[in-house]
Amino acid sequence: MAKSLTPPFTHETALAKVKAAQDAWNTCDPERVALAYSEDSEWRNRDEFFQGRDAIKDFLRRKWTKELDYRLMKELWAYTHNRISVRFEYEWHDEEGQWYRTHGNEHWEFDDDGLMRRRDMSANDVPIAEGERRYLD
Repeated sequence: MAKSLTPPFTHETALAKVKAAQDAWNTCDPERVALAYSEDSEWRNRDEFFQGRDAIKDFLRRKWTKELDYRLMKELWAYTHNRISVRFEYEWHDEEGQWYRTHGNEHWEFDDDGLMRRRDMSANDVPIAEGERRYLD
């Protein structure tokens, strides 16, 4: 029987929650990804602040229109009762074919049902050559 991915988190369930998030984001499907967030989820993504699933979907559509061939890796950094912090890297290229590796951190807070009610993300983009890519399909 699968362990519940709701708070309070254990090391095992925190790892599973991070893996589930990584797998969902790698689909680049805004509708699927948005289901992991509460209806009124609050986000900070770099310098953008917004709230709610519709805003999340809009953001993700814009993101994946710009960040082509997106591939993400998330790693559990720390967890508590209802919070998880991760470090991540993802690679993508723009319309001109320039590849980037984005390095960052996220802090997540979950409601009792295991939906993310708060996401706080900081990241930096570094141009790379295609041959330097780490995350290949």
